[in-house]
Formats: sequence, C-alpha cells, structure tokens
Amino acid sequence: MRVLAVASEMYPLVKTGGLADVVGALPAALAAHGATTRTLIPGYRAVMGKIAKPKPVHVWPDLFGGKARLLATQLAGLDLLVLDAPHLFDRPGSPYLDEMGHDFADNWRRFAALSRAGADIARGAVGDYLPDIVHVHDWQAALTLAYMRYDGTRTPGVVTIHNLAFQGQFGNAIFLFLGLPPEAAGIDGVEYYGGVGFLKAGMMAAAAITTVSPTYAQEIRTPEYGMGLDGLVNGRLDVLHGIVNGVDTAHWNPAADEHLPAGYTASTLKKREKNRAALEQRFGLTPGGLLVAIVSRLTWQKGMDVLAGALDTLVNRGVRFCVLGSGETMIESAFLSAAGRHKGRIGVATGYDEPLAHLIQGGADAILVPSRFEPCGLTQLYGLRYGCVPIVNRTGGLADTIIDANDAAVSAGVATGLQFSPLTPTTLIDAVTRAQTLFADEKAWAGLQKQGMKADVSWDRSARRYRALYDQLVSGNPR
Repeated sequence: MRVLAVASEMYPLVKTGGLADVVGALPAALAAHGATTRTLIPGYRAVMGKIAKPKPVHVWPDLFGGKARLLATQLAGLDLLVLDAPHLFDRPGSPYLDEMGHDFADNWRRFAALSRAGADIARGAVGDYLPDIVHVHDWQAALTLAYMRYDGTRTPGVVTIHNLAFQGQFGNAIFLFLGLPPEAAGIDGVEYYGGVGFLKAGMMAAAAITTVSPTYAQEIRTPEYGMGLDGLVNGRLDVLHGIVNGVDTAHWNPAADEHLPAGYTASTLKKREKNRAALEQRFGLTPGGLLVAIVSRLTWQKGMDVLAGALDTLVNRGVRFCVLGSGETMIESAFLSAAGRHKGRIGVATGYDEPLAHLIQGGADAILVPSRFEPCGLTQLYGLRYGCVPIVNRTGGLADTIIDANDAAVSAGVATGLQFSPLTPTTLIDAVTRAQTLFADEKAWAGLQKQGMKADVSWDRSARRYRALYDQLVSGNPR
C-alpha cells in the first residue's frame, strides 16, 4: 500500500503545532501495518536548510508565478517530497505568518501550489511512482483532492480535519487563478459562502473524511462546532470517521528523554522530583504546592481567557503555575501580569520551546487543558505518558482520552485524570481544587500517574484503523 501524504508542516522539519507531530509520526506507525508513506511538504526556508542531497524528480516551468522543483530526499527515516518554490516559500516568518505576525497575503496561492503539486504526483509526475491513496491534512493541502477530482484522477483521497475552525476561506476573485474548470466554481465544488473554501472543496471531493477523535466527529455535526460546515458534514456521514491521534512514543519517552535531568518510569516516580526542581528553577518558582502546567496557544479556543481570570483565586489557594505559550495579545498580557503579581507562584515563558515542553511534562504535577473545543489534543496524551496528570474540559478528544477521577473510577483504579464541564471559572477552579485534594493523598495521586502511564497513547491502534480505511477505499467500499 503506497500512501502519498500532503501537509503544510511536519516534525522534525517544521512545526507550529500538533499537526506537525501527527504528520511526522504517522508514517512509521503505518509502516508497521504494511503501508509506505511519501510526504509532500513545502520547501520553506527552514526545510531547505535541513535536507541534504535532494534529488530533483520533477520541474514546473511556472507554478503559480515562478519556476518550481520537486525534490526527493529522506530525513530521520521519513520519505519526503519537498516543493522547492522560492517565490512562494523562501521568506522569513513562520509557515503562515510574516515577521509581523500577519497572514501572508498570498497564502491562497502558496497552498494552491502545494495542492496542485500533490495532484500532479497522484497522476504520475514522479517517474513510475503512483500512490494507492492520497491522504491530505487540513485546509492547506485539501485542494489537492479538488484538483484530482477535476483532473479525473481516480485514486481515492482522504482528508483529515485537525481543526475545523481553520478552513482556508478566500475571496471569489482568486478562482480564476486556481486553474480549475468553470464547473468547479459551483456549490458542489469550491464555492463557499460566495468565496472559495479550500477545506470545503477537499471535503466535497474526498472519498473519506476523518477527524482526529470520535467525539469531535460527532461535535462537528452541530452548528456550535461545525463552523458553517455542519450541513456538509451531515450530508457526508457515510464517509465520516473519527480516529483519535497518537503520539511518537520514542520521542516522548520519560525513561530516555534527553531533555530531562532524570529519566523515570511508572515504578520510579520519585525520580521526577529532580525534574520538578529543575522546572521550578527555570520558572523562578518557590517550592510547595501543586504545580500545574500549561503548554498551549494562549487563545480563546484554548480557554485561556477563563484560566487567566481564575489565576488569582487558584494561587491564593496554594496552586502554582508554569506557562509555556503565546497567542492573543490580551490573553498573553493577562498571564504576564499575573506572573508579575505572583512572583514565585506563576512563571511564564512566551513562544514555543520543544526541550522546555518536555521538561514541563516531566516535572510538573498536572497539565491543564481547558479548551472550549479540542479536536484531539496531544498535550494531554504527553501528560499521560509522563505522569503529568491531565485536567481537561470534557470536549472532543479530551473527552475520549481521559478517564475522570470520580470516586468510582478511583476506587476501581482506572482513573487517569480529571474532567470538568462546561468551561466556566467556577468549574475550572473546582477541578483544580479537586486535583489539589487528590495531590495531598500521595497514594491516590501516584495511582493516577501510574494508570495514566499505562494508557496506550501510541499510534498503533489508530494506524491499524487508517490502514483498514485505506483498504476499504481501494476496494471501493468506504465503510
């Protein structure tokens, strides 16, 4: 089984969030089930600086305004196709934002080019390579399936929705430059509320639509979570699948993590104390009390506005916080202000730092994920893996992956974290206070940690489900 994956980011080459982790980890998991993956990614400046001895395998004299090459290479066990298009990707900033934090004005053109390249590969642009399945991720790659549809390419396509809130919506004026036939402009094509919708187009063309957790697959059927696409989702229920994400258990392994002062297992949890001490020093925290971590974008979606408003109350109750993230200016400022008011009790590091994220999971007592909606979430899975007890809002993948520490679950020894719902200041404060009570009982807390560390958060089960779906699509039976 040959799988062509198309995505806008991939760890360890380029990462802005969980999408990169998923795209980077899934190929190895699929390989264990007999599926080989080649992944097409953009040739950002950061990517071009990391690949060595790439082999040109295709050239476009003019791909959306300039010459482009397709380069084949391998890195860290990954089989890569890199779209080298300097006029689109060789620029400062992040994959999507300029140095001022604004969307690149030509993002539609950049990711239409990525999608056009993906569709060309699907119909044989790379020698004798023809994939059996094309698997695209999020709006940046979704137009691949629309191009394939109107090219007449019969290869089945899968689109995975990592977050339906990001859809790739652009004005209708760009349609003339996409290179699609006139009939693609209709409502059953790329048209979306009078404009062009990249994700919508991919969902219309896909043989299968997947989300990154079963609960999120049900939530996006509703107006609250469907983000204007709930009608389309409900119209395509026969091809909708919820497959929960996993994590790279080799990269996220507390027993052999190079970013931790002390490695540990479920039977040597005392060693975490050395990591906690290093974490306290890194954030300037005084010892004593439950240490709750946040590793997140500091945004409304992630519930960070509610948490920011609850910090004073929780610190006054003896809770400490270490925060790693950045995001909306007002929310970020609220966290920095709280850290100023509560020196030694709240520490904030803005931006993203992969080694620090590992230290946080390996040293903090709990990881708080109060998202308003969360398609899957990887942070809580890392928490389970590292004995950093998750405290989560009961939504999406958070509901699917954490077993609440209610009395029955604790007594049965199956609890792995704490859930609360709905997201309000009161429910959040109550959940953290409940965690404090459990933390005061050393045996109960260690039970939560050990049970979480026993959870299978690997990609194996999910990879088996993807492989089964691929087989069904190739055989012509999507169910």
